[in-house]
Amino acid sequence: MPRRIVAIVGSYRRGGTIDTAVAAMLEAARELGAETHLIHLTEQHIEFCRNCRQCMQETGDTRGRCVQDDDLKEILDEIEAADSVVLAAPVNCYNVTAIFRRFMERLVGAAYWPWGAKSPIVRTKTKPRKAVLVASSAMPGFLIPLATGAARALKVTAAMLGARSIGRLWIGMAARTPYPALSPKVIERARRLGFDLAA
Repeated sequence: MPRRIVAIVGSYRRGGTIDTAVAAMLEAARELGAETHLIHLTEQHIEFCRNCRQCMQETGDTRGRCVQDDDLKEILDEIEAADSVVLAAPVNCYNVTAIFRRFMERLVGAAYWPWGAKSPIVRTKTKPRKAVLVASSAMPGFLIPLATGAARALKVTAAMLGARSIGRLWIGMAARTPYPALSPKVIERARRLGFDLAA
């Protein structure tokens, strides 16, 4: 049975650094027979979290149901049916984009937090999916996990989706031109990560 990979992209611009890297990753995965699906958050109807915590009141190991009727349930159902996930967003104002944060904040149903309890409890520690985390920035790539909150945001999102990170791609110096070409080294790194997801 082919591996199923879902990529969640939180970039506002099509055809830029993030899109190019994710495309290379998914292409490599398909070469090994994987099925891939690319989801651009800008094309989805995802409401802001209301902080009602209704999704956190239900007991059990499965994620709590959100009271809002939008595209989130369909996206999460697809991720839960997948073997791997790619989480990708550029750095804006020292963190992932607002649209990616909107998606991230709506994942709180992965925790159980009844009223009166001091803190939330993760519903399950099982992480059946693999994840690759991707971020781009105007600063050198190695600074992304050191000087921004993007790496942590992507890692937390992966955990809430029941995924364990098997690799990261931090792309630096991405603001020199409107559509910078990725170096052969970055493309090759993206392809290797795609092979890892499909293996």
